[in-house]
Amino acid sequence: MTVLALPAARRRVPLAAGACLLSFAAFWLAQRAADVSMIDLMVYRAEGETVRAGGDLYALRATEAHLPTTYPPFAALLFTPLTLLDTAAMRTLATLGNLALLIAFVHLSLRMVHGDRHARVEGALWASALVVWCEPVWTTLRYGQINLLLAVLVLWDLSRRPGHRWAGVGIGVAAAIKLTPALFVVLLLLTGAAEAARRGPWRPIVRHACVAAASFAGATLLAAAVLPYDSWRFWTRMVFEAGRVGLAEDTANQSLRGVLARLLHTGEPGAFWALAASVTGALGLAAAVAAALRGERAWAVLSCAATALLVSPVSWSHHWVWCVPMVLLLRAEAERRGGRARWAGVGAVYLVFCSYALWWVPHGAGRLELGQNYGQMTLSALYVVTAFTFLWVAVTRWRTSRTA
Repeated sequence: MTVLALPAARRRVPLAAGACLLSFAAFWLAQRAADVSMIDLMVYRAEGETVRAGGDLYALRATEAHLPTTYPPFAALLFTPLTLLDTAAMRTLATLGNLALLIAFVHLSLRMVHGDRHARVEGALWASALVVWCEPVWTTLRYGQINLLLAVLVLWDLSRRPGHRWAGVGIGVAAAIKLTPALFVVLLLLTGAAEAARRGPWRPIVRHACVAAASFAGATLLAAAVLPYDSWRFWTRMVFEAGRVGLAEDTANQSLRGVLARLLHTGEPGAFWALAASVTGALGLAAAVAAALRGERAWAVLSCAATALLVSPVSWSHHWVWCVPMVLLLRAEAERRGGRARWAGVGAVYLVFCSYALWWVPHGAGRLELGQNYGQMTLSALYVVTAFTFLWVAVTRWRTSRTA
């Protein structure tokens, strides 16, 4: 029976590949019809040019929008090869690269959710054909962003077996490019401490965290050796200036700080955000560690990712590419455990991230978000509400497993 099924399985792969290619082609045409600017990619190239010219990286204002440099100096080093390409070639390669990274991200997500043996190529292709239309993925490619690259680095890292010599490098490098993935190091350390307390296998987990920290430090020190002035400025000043990234109340800011800014009609929620972020960070990490101790790697990783996006001062909508494994995990749960409520939850989460509802509200020049009514604030808080609901489900699973 297995022998007879094998040719059929092989025939399904070209069908899935054709569907994925057709969806990607339609996506590419839609992006061209929308005349996407890939503005962040142009900023990355300007950073690379500044590094090559020996200029002041954090005095840079690139493109007509006068966007500043916001990433650590190590990222600018990685952007220097972009200066070797003309604009058209750079945009084409960036789009192709991001589409390839999306397939890799989906495949790694399926491996995490179902296990290595059940992560089939055809499943990754079918899922990629669908999730490419999610708003975070659309916006990532629209701006030429690096979110999919960072997510792939993290998931590739976390898919390494315990004690693997390279385990930790991906997270460390991702955190050196952009600081948010550093929360995964905290997750590993807390999980290792919890395993040690119950006399479990804590050493590989702590080693994983240490390699990640060492990789981050190595990349950061490399940047400091090449760009000492820029590194000093970033780590002593720029890293603390969240306002450089953008306005807190911007509807694209799908973080807890952004929601509070719109709710309180203020550009800086201050102490309210600090308290809410602290509580959210503690509870989110607790849920992630509890899932890791139960051996539920996908719940642990995605609880940590959701927590990082919630507590970050600015989490633009395109940072939420983590919705892809979130939907895949919830779908797998619905398949395993059944129930209309679970399937409805899968549909609701997919709809949230594919509805583009956060853009239905007043936004843009004039700080229109500060005058939103409650209905508009609800639409511009959907990602945050979804993340909190996901964490609530994770905590509920934790409590259920303890009482079982």
